[in-house]
Amino acid sequence: MLELKEVASYYGNSPVLQDLSVSVGESEFLAVLGRNGVGKTTLLKTIMGLTDRIEGRITLGGGDLGALPTHLRALQGIGYVPQGRGIIPHFTVRENIVMGTFARRDRRREIPPIALELFPVLRESLNRMGGVLSGGQQQQLAIARALAADPRIILLDEPTEGIQPNIVEQIEEAIARLNREHRITIVLVEQNVDFARRAAQRFIIMEKGRIAAEGAVDKLTDQLVHRHMAV
Repeated sequence: MLELKEVASYYGNSPVLQDLSVSVGESEFLAVLGRNGVGKTTLLKTIMGLTDRIEGRITLGGGDLGALPTHLRALQGIGYVPQGRGIIPHFTVRENIVMGTFARRDRRREIPPIALELFPVLRESLNRMGGVLSGGQQQQLAIARALAADPRIILLDEPTEGIQPNIVEQIEEAIARLNREHRITIVLVEQNVDFARRAAQRFIIMEKGRIAAEGAVDKLTDQLVHRHMAV
């Protein structure tokens, strides 16, 4: 479904990703791992066209994304949950979710039932301002907004970072269900190796803007984790 071939990505004149090639299959779950500052977030931003300059080729379903601005990439079926969530605090929960529908190809402006099924707390909070929600609830809202776009693939940037433990479990279960039950392709940037092992089919580990290791998730050994992720 998604393929990056020999991709370099820049902030100003500084390359962050270098000669990076990776592919993600239909309905696959790919975990992107690595220490802080190795380019994981930049990888997702590159897919969305949010860096200053990109070289190489990025395709989705065979279609070239390279010349498309971010909003048109979203219209190709990419949902994006950024680090920091990016919700609008003075919009209601309902309005935040409906914002996601503007990336739907069929132009329907309605909250998808799956979003409220996965996150019942949002159903109870539709008329509350997004800014009054807890951090974990805001993360659920950010995922619901991505789902409102009816995406073929969702990019998630450390969705459990800084979240209270009881909600982390709910978020992890929801992400796994989106892949296993609803067959949505997932690209997950994550530090939680245990969650990656439970949910993903494949992994890549990044170092200095390149892929240092990759494979089926059963090859994600403790030795690899120690070598590439230990501080």
